[in-house]
Amino acid sequence: MLIRNKKMFSIGSFLATTFLGVLLLIFSPVFNGKNGLQFADDSFNRLSKGSSYFIPKVSKSVEKVIGKQLSQVITFDKADDAQTAAKLFSTAGAKTEAQETKVSLEGDLAAILKSTVADADAMFKNDGKVVADKYGMDEKKAMKSWWMALGKIEKNMKKEKQIEEAKVVSEVNKKAVEPAYNFYKIEGEKVADHAGMLSGLLIFYVAYTMWWGYSIFYLFDAFGLSMKKAKVKKEA
Repeated sequence: MLIRNKKMFSIGSFLATTFLGVLLLIFSPVFNGKNGLQFADDSFNRLSKGSSYFIPKVSKSVEKVIGKQLSQVITFDKADDAQTAAKLFSTAGAKTEAQETKVSLEGDLAAILKSTVADADAMFKNDGKVVADKYGMDEKKAMKSWWMALGKIEKNMKKEKQIEEAKVVSEVNKKAVEPAYNFYKIEGEKVADHAGMLSGLLIFYVAYTMWWGYSIFYLFDAFGLSMKKAKVKKEA
């Protein structure tokens, strides 16, 4: 393919070369030992955690089910998961019986959920030792078991038309357990404290995308390749 416009080719080549140079830099561990993607991912995770602490609100929601009793049989895929869940609920004050993959539960729903929220609060504050010592198991395993068990309980409640109870269980799972598990060992930071960095990353993302787009545009133009609006055929 012949170069039809050397000036456009030079501009396009310069933009493409510098784009690839920056891309190489992004994948190099020059950001405190991390590459650019890891640095950006860590930064956004810290900022996300800084705005994901819903424990006080969830604790108030749990008060809506004070006096409600939980009586269910939940089924897991593995017997080990059933045993783990039984230990959590038993520690929370519920009467439990695990047989193979099934766990029978009877107890005070609010007391169980308060125990769950307390575990989530400790995990969110990166104090996993509290949870590990409480159950004698890995803290993330305990939180994953809460998440699985509450999901099954919520599903059963919906089948039994216990809609209000199901909403509270769902809120505990999604706004307490999930953030606690996902952001464990991440230090949360407020967006307002890093507004400059956040703006810089977003501006760079837009500029870098346009950078590559213009390099392709100039190179194609240099080779005589261009897009033109199709002519509208007129009917005879």
